[in-house]
Amino acid sequence: QPNPTWGNHVPIFKDSGMEVKQYSYFDKATNGLNFGGMLKDIESAPDGSAFLLHACAHNPTGVDPTMEQWKEVSAVMKKKNHLPFFDCAYQGFASGDAEKDAAAIRLFVDDGHNVCLSQSFAKNFGLYGERVGAFSVVCADEEESKRVESQLKILIRPMYSNPPTQGARIVQTILESPELNPQWYAECKGMADRIIMMRNALKGALEKEESKLNWDHVINQIGMFCYTGISPEQVDQMREKHHIYMTKDGRISMAGVTSGNADYIAAALHDVTR
Repeated sequence: QPNPTWGNHVPIFKDSGMEVKQYSYFDKATNGLNFGGMLKDIESAPDGSAFLLHACAHNPTGVDPTMEQWKEVSAVMKKKNHLPFFDCAYQGFASGDAEKDAAAIRLFVDDGHNVCLSQSFAKNFGLYGERVGAFSVVCADEEESKRVESQLKILIRPMYSNPPTQGARIVQTILESPELNPQWYAECKGMADRIIMMRNALKGALEKEESKLNWDHVINQIGMFCYTGISPEQVDQMREKHHIYMTKDGRISMAGVTSGNADYIAAALHDVTR
């Protein structure tokens, strides 16, 4: 799993009986991707290891590889016969284009990987309470697909037996509708564009505060979250002094930044970091 990753990933895989290890991902020095460390760890892992990959809008950092970097990752994983396991929770929310946000997954499939793909429609369809998504496995042939399906049924039967259909039918209706499909695409883009706008507003406000720090990572990161790069002590100051709340690692939800509070947040960040 990438270091860091969504907090629930660790117990999910540990409780499944797997040995969980982390590979290099986030570079605290640049608030960006430690691509060299990532490739090195993929290369040095035992052949046939399973690697969890965030398809887009990495949670919690908002740092994604470029397509050129994804190509290098795919090549190394192919050479090592690793199993790519994609988690795709923010398709359409990263760039505003669901097709573009699926590019890494499609690249790996085109490169001949038999990927596992876990998709959530909680956020991009606003169906959090419905717990709706999809799990897909690309298999080598029809015989393998039958074996995989059989194993999945063995796991599913004692857990929930049959999934609820309400959320799935809503997603299906929207995606198959000539009227609703483009409306959904437009609304996703509207959400993503607003978050990108707030990133620019926050960085611009920090520049107005004449902060001497480099805040480029605010606009370089993507998706709902921003890893600000501030310390746990500075997070405490943000809370106690300015009543701005975030997780201890300095992650803020960009969806909570508005045109009305961006200046205040920037002033607070400048105050605790100067």
